[in-house]
Amino acid sequence: MIFARRMSRVRPSAIRELLAHGADPDLISFGGGYPDQRLFPLDDLRAVLDDLLRPERSQVLQYATSEGLPALRALIAERMRAGGTPTSADDVLVLSGGQQGLDLVAKLLVDPGDTIIVEDPTFLGALIAFAPLEPSYATVRMDEQGMDVERLAEVLRANPDAKFIYTVPDFHNPTGVTMSIERRRRLIELANEYDVLVLEDTPYRELCFEGVQAPTLASLDTEGRVVHLSSFSKILAPGLRLGWLTASPEIRERLGLLKLAADTQSGTLAMAATAAYLKGFDIDAHVQRLRDVYRAKRDLMIRTIDETFPDTVARTYPTGGLFTWLTFPEGFDSARFMAEVAVPEAKVAYVPGATFFAVDPRPNHARVNFSSVPEEQIVAGITRLGEALHRAVAEIRLVDADFATLTSQKEPVA
Repeated sequence: MIFARRMSRVRPSAIRELLAHGADPDLISFGGGYPDQRLFPLDDLRAVLDDLLRPERSQVLQYATSEGLPALRALIAERMRAGGTPTSADDVLVLSGGQQGLDLVAKLLVDPGDTIIVEDPTFLGALIAFAPLEPSYATVRMDEQGMDVERLAEVLRANPDAKFIYTVPDFHNPTGVTMSIERRRRLIELANEYDVLVLEDTPYRELCFEGVQAPTLASLDTEGRVVHLSSFSKILAPGLRLGWLTASPEIRERLGLLKLAADTQSGTLAMAATAAYLKGFDIDAHVQRLRDVYRAKRDLMIRTIDETFPDTVARTYPTGGLFTWLTFPEGFDSARFMAEVAVPEAKVAYVPGATFFAVDPRPNHARVNFSSVPEEQIVAGITRLGEALHRAVAEIRLVDADFATLTSQKEPVA
């Protein structure tokens, strides 16, 4: 069979391949970016659905507008305004999960060979979404304050026709770091100067454990060039498959046309249920519970890493979100180690880091998730992984300095 050329860029992801290990009951996986399903508000959602699924409310199973239910769009806009980002219901496009927003923005803006500027490393799901459009990538290094915006200035000078800058500024996937306020302001200045759009991806933003949340890039935008993307997957339930984006009228309208072509609309029942939940229940109290549980899990994972891993392995200190990022000694291949040692011997899985680099894969990194694993498994799995690493890297010294400043961070960055 002859497939379209774009399919040569579409390949299985490392996260998808992790599912092959799912049948092993002894395996502890830190690979997925899942929320803790024990925290889903089941009783509240059951009450919402029981109320909706009555004959007199059968419209919740009917077609709806492609932009999303007006009530849900208004509630999303209200929530964004409460978080400091001026938004109206007309600015909001409801999505079938945040991943759809990545796909739609790429379809809107990218022709084969066009340049997308991404962080180095960047979210694997974004690379998967962008790949069928056959882009080129320019990468910007990161440190403990997020994207290095002075390096971004150099990249923009070298790529003046770049279509957009893609960033995960809050509790970054995969590194867990957060972009500083100063860098957010500078990023917007550079975007204005070079007339380039910004795609701000914020699915973890509300999962803040410490300090004050930095403003969204959208709230700093004065020229309508930020497309802001977020999701209910991490704060409510991913099975609802609901996210949203906000953008200038010109951009949002065209993205709405692309959504109409892709799936007509997001599920009416899921939209109605989410709107009813937001109106009838206290989502802020629910999110606070998530923060408290995930903070405790973060603390437990970081403490166990520090107690059990070799000194030659470094990690980040996330102040929110779902992940920490490991850096192993130069020459260490985390994918090979997982296949040959971590999975068969230690019964532990993670996401090898090379897959998060758009241009120059570096194999001596890994992403580990702390949100979805029970606390006792965090201790058991990290301890087993630490023991295996001691055996593997006892004679290797950490010489890779590219990311050492970020990954050696042992305490919160001030």
